[in-house]
Amino acid sequence: MIERNHQQHFEPLLREHRRLIAKVASVYARGSEDRRDLEQEICVQLWRAFPAFDPARAKFSTWLYRIALNVAISQVRRVASRDDSRFEPLDVHHLETIGGDAAPEQDERLVALYAFIEELDPLNRALILLYLEDRSYAEMADVLGISETNVATKIGRIKQKLRSQMAATEA
Repeated sequence: MIERNHQQHFEPLLREHRRLIAKVASVYARGSEDRRDLEQEICVQLWRAFPAFDPARAKFSTWLYRIALNVAISQVRRVASRDDSRFEPLDVHHLETIGGDAAPEQDERLVALYAFIEELDPLNRALILLYLEDRSYAEMADVLGISETNVATKIGRIKQKLRSQMAATEA
């Protein structure tokens, strides 16, 4: 009876936020089959954790991001330790859902940005994903389990590194 009640609440929330899961999967999994597998694993972990979800403590999207990113980062580490050759380079189609519905322009700067994001470690990749989603520093801190100050510091460093890399590319 309780599980049926959870299911009635979980399914509409999952449908409403399905796009966030796809974004996380597109950033952390390279092939279409791997993306589908990751999306499925995220959904399974969300379902398992849903009985502990407390809307008084966090918005559903924040809670979902936290679990999705943890699952994705864990999977990246697991796959990387197993077989690095399964990854393909990050391409425009992998990140086209980041930052909105519109497809990104495919110019050299955008390609360089994607390449830069691909080089980031999993935590910083998560941070950039949330930053491009226009999440507040407080939300990013809550999702990633770090302080707002740490979020600001990391974002600043990532921006500085990106500026340096882009300047070197254009020189």
